[in-house]
Amino acid sequence: MPAKGDRTEKLIAGDPSDPQGMCVLLRRYFESLLLRNYSPETIKKHRLQLNDFIRWCEDRDLVQPQEITRQLIQNYQRHMLRQIDKRGNVFSFRNQYSRVCSIRCWFQWLAKHEILPHNPAAELDLPKLGQRLPKYVLNETEAETILSQPDVTRPVGLRDRAILETFYSTGMRRMELVNLQTHDLDRERGVVTIRQGKNKKDRVIPIGARALAWISKYLFEVRPEFVVDFSIGTLFLTSKGNDFSGSTMSLLVRRYVDRAAVGKTGSCHLFRHTMATLMLEGGADVRFIQEMLGHSNLETTQIYTRVSIRKLQQVHTETHPAKSERKEFGV
Repeated sequence: MPAKGDRTEKLIAGDPSDPQGMCVLLRRYFESLLLRNYSPETIKKHRLQLNDFIRWCEDRDLVQPQEITRQLIQNYQRHMLRQIDKRGNVFSFRNQYSRVCSIRCWFQWLAKHEILPHNPAAELDLPKLGQRLPKYVLNETEAETILSQPDVTRPVGLRDRAILETFYSTGMRRMELVNLQTHDLDRERGVVTIRQGKNKKDRVIPIGARALAWISKYLFEVRPEFVVDFSIGTLFLTSKGNDFSGSTMSLLVRRYVDRAAVGKTGSCHLFRHTMATLMLEGGADVRFIQEMLGHSNLETTQIYTRVSIRKLQQVHTETHPAKSERKEFGV
C-alpha cells in the first residue's frame, strides 16, 4: 500500500485503511488501467464517476464491493435520474450511460481477478442513447467573425488567433491541440502530426496555409517571449510559459465565441463540428472527414452528413414538384 497521505489515495473516495474496501481496490484497478495504456483523461473520468458511486454506497453503510448487488446498482441508476449536474441540469442519458459503463468495467475487473465471485453489474440495462446532432455549427461568416476577435497587435491576441485558426483548419480535439509540440508541425509539407490522440492513435492531417501563416507569426514573434523553460516543446504556451490545461483552453475559445455575438455558443468542439460540416458542404468525401477527425467508426462521422444541409436543400429545390409554385409568387 502507498504511504499515508499518498495523493492518489486522497483522490479516491472510501477508507484507504481497509484492504478489501472500495478505495484500495479502486486504486488497484486504476493501476491496471495505467499498465494497459489508458490515458490519464480516461482514468480521471472513471475516478470522478466511481467516486460518486462509492460515496452513495457509503451513505448506505456499504463499504466493500462484496456488499454490492445488482439491485443496489439499479437503485443507483434510479438515483441518477434525479441528480443535477454542475450546470443545474438533470443528468442526461448520455451521462448516466457513461457512469453505468464505468461501474460495469470496474466490477468486471473485480470478477476477473476473483475478488468477487461474479459481476453484479453484468446484466444491467443501459439507457438508450439517441443520435444527437451538434447543437450549433457555424457558417463561414460566423466563423470568420470569431476568428477576427483577438487583438493581434498584442502577443496574447496573436497567439489566440493562431489557436483559433488551428482549430478551424484541422478540427482537432481540444487536448490534441493542447498537447501539440513544435516538432509536430511540418510547415513545408503543410501537415500536422497528432500524437496519441483519442484511443492512443497517431494521425497525420493537413493544415491550411492561412493557419500555418498565423502559427509561423506566433512562433517567431510571440512564443520566444513566453518561453521560460527551453526544454518545453509545447507549441502553444500561456503567457507565463506553461502548458495550457483543457479547461483553460476551453475558456479561451469560449470567450471569443461569446464576444463575437453570433447567436451561438460553444468552445473548442464548435470549430470541430464547423470544419467537418463546411468541408462536407464543399464537396469533401465523408471518409476524408473521418480521417481528419480521427474517428475509428465511419458511423460517428456520418452524423455530419445530417448536419450538412446545403446540398440537401439544393437537391430539394431542383427535384421537389412544389418548386413550380414559386413562379406564381414571383420567386
